[in-house]
Amino acid sequence: MVKFAIALFLLAVVALAVSYMISPLRTFNTLVPKDKGSSKVAEGQAYGSDRRQMLDIYAPADTSQAARPVVVFFYGGSWNSGTRAGYNFAGRALASRGFVVAVPDYRLVPEIHFPAFIEDGAAAVRWVRQNIANYGGDPDRIVLMGHSAGAHIAAMLATDPQWLEGDRGFVQGLVGLAGPYDFFPFDTAASVEAFGDWPRSEETQPITFADGSAPPALLLTGAEDTVVKPRNSEALSTTLTDAGVGAEMVTYPGVDHIDILVALSRPLRGRAPVLEDASRFIANVTGGEGAARQSEDTAPVRTRGLAERPGLR
Repeated sequence: MVKFAIALFLLAVVALAVSYMISPLRTFNTLVPKDKGSSKVAEGQAYGSDRRQMLDIYAPADTSQAARPVVVFFYGGSWNSGTRAGYNFAGRALASRGFVVAVPDYRLVPEIHFPAFIEDGAAAVRWVRQNIANYGGDPDRIVLMGHSAGAHIAAMLATDPQWLEGDRGFVQGLVGLAGPYDFFPFDTAASVEAFGDWPRSEETQPITFADGSAPPALLLTGAEDTVVKPRNSEALSTTLTDAGVGAEMVTYPGVDHIDILVALSRPLRGRAPVLEDASRFIANVTGGEGAARQSEDTAPVRTRGLAERPGLR
């Protein structure tokens, strides 16, 4: 009996190790405790015909409130990896603050290239607007949010009017976590593969379209991020501000590219007040309730400029 229990334990450890090697974030998502007061209310809702064109929906447990603000969260992964199944922790965290949250998958490189993942993002947002009322969300109060490549998708949808077509007034804000907004020339294998074949490189950059028609933006970055350098957030924040748009850049000391994402999870919020800052901004721009206290020991630096750091653009 003891040998059998030890064998089961070792098998579980091996399975966990294999799972981690295949998808570290998905394993993290499985193990990390989730926020109470929120749940996944719909899974695998199709917004298109491709198997990757599906989304999950999270909502607060309290259903007594009228239609709530909506967050569409796009995960990152260099445009070539990722799955919504790894972001339950993020959806639950945001929903616990009073928002209805949609987390879509989208098609990935190398099967597709720019602009297909932007087209998928736009299709997901259109689906959300048409259907989110069924889950307690307000289709006229939507905030686009994303991390890394997902922040690029969110920013393209928020700034370039061609993707959502016509009136974008329902997009009331943009929240970017460590997003690449101004990264030409392409100097990584991922960016070359995703964007290198597009004949007009400027059309791949959110900063190209940043003007007075864009929604308010909160651009969060880590001072130690060498994957997507903070200058991306600085450039977009400056351009939007100069165009008369309310934009704020927040730099978290000692935080890198992954820290800023996992700080959304319950155990790691001490790394940076990402959830508090994002929730406060979303509540402000949508007139919603959510939001939060900020602890003094995790206070961010709000800044418009950072010294150039070695690494990727």
